[in-house]
Amino acid sequence: MARADRAVPFMLPAGIALAAAMLASLGFGSVPIPIADVLKALFEPSAVEPGVRVIVRVIRMPRTIAAVSAGAALALSGLQMQTLFRNPLAGPFTLGISSGAGLGVAVVVLAAGAGGVLGTLAQGFGGYGPYALVVAATTGAVAVLLAILAVARRIADITTILILGILFGYAANAITTALLQIAEPQQIQSYITWSFGSFAGVTWRQLGAFLPVAALGVLLSIRLMKPLNALLLGERYAETLGMSVRRNRYAIILTTALLAGATTAFCGPVAFIGIAVPHLCRFALRSSDHRVLIPACAVTGALVAVLSDLISRLPGHDITLPLNAVTAMIGAPVVVLVIVRRGREQGRFGAGAAR
Repeated sequence: MARADRAVPFMLPAGIALAAAMLASLGFGSVPIPIADVLKALFEPSAVEPGVRVIVRVIRMPRTIAAVSAGAALALSGLQMQTLFRNPLAGPFTLGISSGAGLGVAVVVLAAGAGGVLGTLAQGFGGYGPYALVVAATTGAVAVLLAILAVARRIADITTILILGILFGYAANAITTALLQIAEPQQIQSYITWSFGSFAGVTWRQLGAFLPVAALGVLLSIRLMKPLNALLLGERYAETLGMSVRRNRYAIILTTALLAGATTAFCGPVAFIGIAVPHLCRFALRSSDHRVLIPACAVTGALVAVLSDLISRLPGHDITLPLNAVTAMIGAPVVVLVIVRRGREQGRFGAGAAR
């Protein structure tokens, strides 16, 4: 079956499901709103009550758009990491980007309750409010990215870069743990709340910064389709095709940092979507062609993120489940199936070799 013919039967229902999930997200919450009123609030605002218009357009629409953008960004960054490292369990935070962002947030959370220059700066960002956390998470993620790029310039082995990225993440987590140990209970609670991940706190103003970065990351991912396909067969094969492996490695790492770093800055460290969605798409499409997988992962990642956000609101009223708890419940079984399937394939290969 041709590439386009294989993608259409998947993309069409996935796109319809995403549109339906977005409408449900706009209507579902502590104040339920019928879909008819949601559509009126979107396309004919004067036909609904002001309260309904505010809930749909001001409160829920930014949250839904953030979920769509974050889900697509995490899925694409996870796909690229799995291809680059040829590791099915690699994800968007493999290089320690999430840990660097967490360290930046921990520093600002502590500084907001401290005196001196750091405390004044943090209070200037609004204490440990949303904008301070965005700036801090972005700074931490960029710092880890620069360290990874510095290592990548000197080391050719991609496995070594992967190991060093994991070690950078452990080091950042260790510093974060030490900082939280001396923090006040209110500061610790602020950090823990951020670490749960959430799309609810994203405003229209923040989307003005988040969406351009996410869009740039998606465009770079599209440009990397051919290099990613070449890397499926190994770096030596890619070099025989005339591809600059090192330059494309930088491009993949930078694209992943843009996608995962921006999402972490605005939505917190949302887990499992980046690992699980690429495997779901490979299984559904029976293909490793990135010309098919990149659009499929973008749509499926957005759908999974919106559905996860909806599930987190199921308790109703003012109670919501942590987003990472929901994504873990969805993503963990997928990862387990990948490990089991991989083990079975290796077992069959080993049995065939023995015969």
